Amino acid sequence: MKFWVGVTDNNWYQFLANRDFEEVNFWQPSARPLFVNPEVGMPFLFKLKRPANHIAGGGYFVAHSVFPLSLAWEIFGEKNGARSLDELRETISPHVSDARRDPDIGCTVLSNPFFMDKFSWMHDPPGWSPNIVRGKHYDTEEGAGLEIWNRVIRYFVMPGSGSKVSDSATLSGGSEAKVKFGAPVLQKPRIGQSTFRVRVTDAYKRRCAMTGESTLVVLEAAHIVPYSKAEGSHDVSNGMLLRSDFHRLFDRGLVSVTPQYLVRVSPRIKEAYFNGKAYYRLDNQPLQALPDNASLRPDRDRLDWHFRNCFQA
Repeated sequence: MKFWVGVTDNNWYQFLANRDFEEVNFWQPSARPLFVNPEVGMPFLFKLKRPANHIAGGGYFVAHSVFPLSLAWEIFGEKNGARSLDELRETISPHVSDARRDPDIGCTVLSNPFFMDKFSWMHDPPGWSPNIVRGKHYDTEEGAGLEIWNRVIRYFVMPGSGSKVSDSATLSGGSEAKVKFGAPVLQKPRIGQSTFRVRVTDAYKRRCAMTGESTLVVLEAAHIVPYSKAEGSHDVSNGMLLRSDFHRLFDRGLVSVTPQYLVRVSPRIKEAYFNGKAYYRLDNQPLQALPDNASLRPDRDRLDWHFRNCFQA
């Protein structure tokens, strides 16, 4: 199994190590991805810069996308490793031509991040060159990669390491991680709210499902069945990319989508607000944008749930 060791900003690491996020944004000032065609669930280890020069934690790859700096802050907030948008902009500004113009940045989304206690950090990873700027792939089947992987494993099974059982299970792929640790397998990471928005945005090619609008800053990922419900989830098939006004209308049941992918607009808009011409022209019209991958399209049973339980017909 391949895994990535990425050169990690020390301040980013220290900021996030003191928080308990289920996902983080490992951003880069360049929009160019760190690697090509990674598998979801690939381990991603944090290699601190000098003077630390240690592997000190990691996470699991979920998605990569590119967003304007301000939108990356809106999506991830402190999961960017900063206290505010201004602080994030100040951190990025030395690496871009003009941070005031809201530059695009690369966003590598990592799930289930873990941060080792300093006693467990790995000094001078084998096979590492000081000329590496972004990171390096390793393979658990080869000498240097196997050695690094085994040292990560020892951290999770070492008494007093402070690791969580859930973290151990994630690395090994099973609930018996404390006993059977060692078999390297890819994971299906837990998907959080920020990851949901990134994946829905890209699945719809950055176009509103109902209108086809492609102005990215007004597009939002809407849940069909609310995440707070037992049937709700952060799966892409439980979401649609919607223009912000349609997102609000959808959440309030003033618009809906049938299992046949037809937009329905509630008469309550006209009754309550004496307006809505811009919305009614879409009534009974097919969705304007859908994911190419059929498995990512809105789940018809969930659409039926929303139409029957939320839509103000």
